[in-house]
Amino acid sequence: MRILLDTNIIIHREASKVIHPDIGLLFRWFDKTGATKIIHPLTVKELAKHKDKTIAETMKIKIRNYFQLKTLSKETAPIIEIRESDETENDYVDTSLINELYNKRVDIIITEDRGIHLKAKSLNIDKKVFTIDTYLEKVTAENPNLVDYKVLSVKKEHFGNVDLNDHFFDSFKEDYHEFEGWFNRKADEESYICQADKKIGAFLYLKVETDAEDYGDIFPVFSKKKRLKIGTFKVLSTGYKLGERFLKIIFDNALTCNVEEIYVTIFEKREDQIRLIKLLEDWGFKSYGVKKTINGEELVLVRDFICQFNIDNPKFTFPYISKNKNVFMIPIYPDYHTDLLPDSILTTESPNDFVENEPHRNAISKVYISRSIRRDIEKGDIIVFYRTATGGRAAYYTSVITTIAICEGKADDIADENDFILKCRRRSVFDDNGLKKFWNYNPRYRPFIINFLYVHSFPTGKRINRQKLLELGILTGEENEIRGLKKITKDHFEIILKETETNESYFID
Repeated sequence: MRILLDTNIIIHREASKVIHPDIGLLFRWFDKTGATKIIHPLTVKELAKHKDKTIAETMKIKIRNYFQLKTLSKETAPIIEIRESDETENDYVDTSLINELYNKRVDIIITEDRGIHLKAKSLNIDKKVFTIDTYLEKVTAENPNLVDYKVLSVKKEHFGNVDLNDHFFDSFKEDYHEFEGWFNRKADEESYICQADKKIGAFLYLKVETDAEDYGDIFPVFSKKKRLKIGTFKVLSTGYKLGERFLKIIFDNALTCNVEEIYVTIFEKREDQIRLIKLLEDWGFKSYGVKKTINGEELVLVRDFICQFNIDNPKFTFPYISKNKNVFMIPIYPDYHTDLLPDSILTTESPNDFVENEPHRNAISKVYISRSIRRDIEKGDIIVFYRTATGGRAAYYTSVITTIAICEGKADDIADENDFILKCRRRSVFDDNGLKKFWNYNPRYRPFIINFLYVHSFPTGKRINRQKLLELGILTGEENEIRGLKKITKDHFEIILKETETNESYFID
């Protein structure tokens, strides 16, 4: 694997002060997988221009550990067209890096620069451009045998039981002078925490605020509303999509507490903060204003949480679901069910068998692969997952509906095996070998992909088995009735919601 590293990645790695806490893990993966670390000649020039001459000289020595491109590929029409919009020297360098990827001189690019990602998307090569976070997801999914630690399930923990001396909290202590005192005063309050090798990988604290809250330090001043404040939120980049796992917790709390808005205040000083801001923006948070404190100005991000549904991008209004869309019952085999939908674990399964050590388990946005003859599912449609069981009489009681999801989109315009793997990787239960087998099982009838957002697991004891579905008239008992996608009526879906006692707050009529 020939990996072209942007200038910002080199600076993260070689700077005397750690700027990005996950850079060490990234480079350890390079060593494990035998990747060739490549830099562009323009990156060398950029590093030489550093305002601090001592750092520039140090960088000059350190970059000898990288393979520098000795020749550059010619620019073809698509690259020349992009060049026309370049306005700065940085834009020029970005396009030069993209040119080497476009001409297949390198396999992928790793960069934290969004400009490069946008240019790659315009050339339809964005699947080969990664941030540190997305590359870690890719490499852990591709090399499960090389993963040397496990990420434990998220758990609630009192502040007083959390090790404040963990290096995880160093950035908070640096940003907020009063952080340690504030943390200790919260000793009896609960937080959400995730650990890897006894070290903290993610931390979340939430606070419900009433319309009597004083927002005098936020500009523009907030109107009176019931809000959920994301008080403390940080996720290290481990390749396991912990950010989405914690976002699910945030949205679940917002729904339970019946708030009108969610907000967070955050600095934009470091890459981990910028990465978190991007994640929040991907899920509907918008820049509102600033919070002025003794520690400086923080960005205020707000997520409207009134009941609404965005058909163009369901993530922006997640977890709300529109009842005006079609409803499909979709089968999933027991071997894959709890791996893909860990929150829908059955009482007959052991939680110890489902440690969250795969990216797709933590993700909200997941992939389901199907060979269904029926393929008319569309973005925004409702999915009810049906966990199948073995044949015989027992199937009437062990086959059960477990989960509600939203279709985020369908992909049936798949070019080839590699394209299929790229579109499924990191959000599917299958590794690369499994995906290859699925793709080649029947060359005359290739599978298609359903991207979906996991919303809700029916509570234990309220899930409807096959026998009950037959009694309610939702299933007819025909052979292979749920072999693929089965469209059900709105009335039948209402019966499911009533029988499972599903929270109606999720739905918009």
